[in-house]
Amino acid sequence: MLDIRRLHMLKTVAARGSITAAARSLELSAGAVSQQLAALRHDLGVDLLRPEGRTVALTEAGRVLLEHADRILAAMEEAECAVAAVKGTVGATATLAALPSTVARIVAPALTALASHHPQLALTCLVTDQAQLRELVLGTVDVVLGQRYHHLSETAPRGVEVSPLLDDPLLVVTAAGGSDERPVALRELATHNLVVPPATTDCGQAILHACHQAGFTPTTRYVTADIAAQLALARAGLATAFVPQTAIDPGTPGIRMSPIKDHPILRLLFAATRHTETTNPTTAAVVAALRTAARQDRTTHLPPP
Repeated sequence: MLDIRRLHMLKTVAARGSITAAARSLELSAGAVSQQLAALRHDLGVDLLRPEGRTVALTEAGRVLLEHADRILAAMEEAECAVAAVKGTVGATATLAALPSTVARIVAPALTALASHHPQLALTCLVTDQAQLRELVLGTVDVVLGQRYHHLSETAPRGVEVSPLLDDPLLVVTAAGGSDERPVALRELATHNLVVPPATTDCGQAILHACHQAGFTPTTRYVTADIAAQLALARAGLATAFVPQTAIDPGTPGIRMSPIKDHPILRLLFAATRHTETTNPTTAAVVAALRTAARQDRTTHLPPP
């Protein structure tokens, strides 16, 4: 009989690309993972992995087994959800992966509410902008608070369920001065020195896309995805920044925030979970808390007129 743990190890190795990387994420030694995969190979009598440079890849037999493993692992989770639904109570542990820019105004209020309503739930929060949905598929995290920019196609890995939370506009941030916070036409920024995230990021691509739509190539003087650095450069008058509204404390001194009136740049904040036919009370509680926090943030901090 196939061992569920070994199937999960095979799936993790295939996703991570190496036994060492898989072992790190599973918090095991590489030797332990190799030993379990060797046992799986012995059980089936066929090679499942082959070396490919410094990485490993699935053999044809490995790919076939992984397809079945995905269904088996999904069925196991479905069974766990069904039992949890019968119990009708929120579980003891869960892991949330969230973007750094959502922590102050969505994640922190949501965690506070969860601690109040479900004190038995120990929620681990991983603040990261790297490969969140992949971690969800692998089972490393249970809920993802992620983002998608509106100019990008809507895609999600198989088996992932996405719930929209909030449309979050990027605001034009400059040094404070005067009282003029009128909406800004993007074309007005053609001569500004800008601080933008790297072009390899979704946000960086969204800004470039919007500027090109407005008819100009932006003058980039500073490149950083660190929002605190972007705000510092804007406050000093060194650059103009594009920052998601949710990522800015409304009481931040020394800056002026203006909406974009002609080519708005929007990111959709969403909560993602693994799809199951039966609702998992624990992940449902986390998503509900995130949704409530997002709704309250939208009401409390309306965008400038």
